[in-house]
Amino acid sequence: MTHSIYIYSPSSAVRDRAAFRRGIARLRALGHEVEVDEAALSTHMRFAGDDDTRLAAIHRAAASGADVALISRGGYGLSRLLPAIRYKSVARAIERGTRFVGLSDFTAFQNALLAETGATSWSGPALGEDFGVEGTPDDIMEACFEDLVEGQGEGAGWQLPRTEALDRPFHAKGLLWGGNLAMLASLAGTPWLPKVRGGILFLEDVGEHPYRIERMLTTLLHAGVLARQKAIVFGQFTQYKAVPNDKGFKLATVVDWVRRQAGVPVFTGLPFGHVPTKVCLPVGAKVEMAAEGRDALIVWGHNH
Repeated sequence: MTHSIYIYSPSSAVRDRAAFRRGIARLRALGHEVEVDEAALSTHMRFAGDDDTRLAAIHRAAASGADVALISRGGYGLSRLLPAIRYKSVARAIERGTRFVGLSDFTAFQNALLAETGATSWSGPALGEDFGVEGTPDDIMEACFEDLVEGQGEGAGWQLPRTEALDRPFHAKGLLWGGNLAMLASLAGTPWLPKVRGGILFLEDVGEHPYRIERMLTTLLHAGVLARQKAIVFGQFTQYKAVPNDKGFKLATVVDWVRRQAGVPVFTGLPFGHVPTKVCLPVGAKVEMAAEGRDALIVWGHNH
């Protein structure tokens, strides 16, 4: 079945235009109708157009009537727009069936939308990074996106690391939320960090050394966010380099520290982040999470 996808650029400028073109060709090859926003390739300094240009693009995406509004890329820029976004218009578009999909800088938009309206958006692929890769896009990413487009996605499962195999089963229900850690930490103290209690918080990041990851988590910890959740789920934290001064300090050190400090279950290995293999996750949806042994599952059913 043919679905419509609207491509727009709310954050950084598209520098890799070849990847942009490949991504569009790939989506069309999958049978989708693709509409490209008039400002998708605009540039202003590091941004995809000035603030007004990118704000207008978001509102055009909301008015497009497309099945999916997909970002061209992440980067930086949405934080500047948060006070001016017409969240109710976006929420109405979602009610009419448009799914807003993206990751990275898009986390700011998603969590602000959740805080303002309670509407559900999707953490998932971006056009260039995922569909525009040279060669063949990741098959799991593509299958999860197709399930989302078809309205058939019901959940995401993965295996925990051997060192985290559970002695007893875990089960919880709560609101799924989160995304890029740097973006979430940047929302602390603003009106756009959702006040979620009893939620399932998932996190990922790229190019951040473990000590910086810990520092951002400390912000959320001291703000009371982490201890209010039923579970914290780490996705993929990639593209950083250890340095001699670490002396054994690593990402696992940070995870263990969070477990002790937050006092809630912490899981790792979620296939989501700045990696080829990524699932699609409904930010703002009520979900169930279950884990037993090394098997973990987040389920949201047919309703989102």
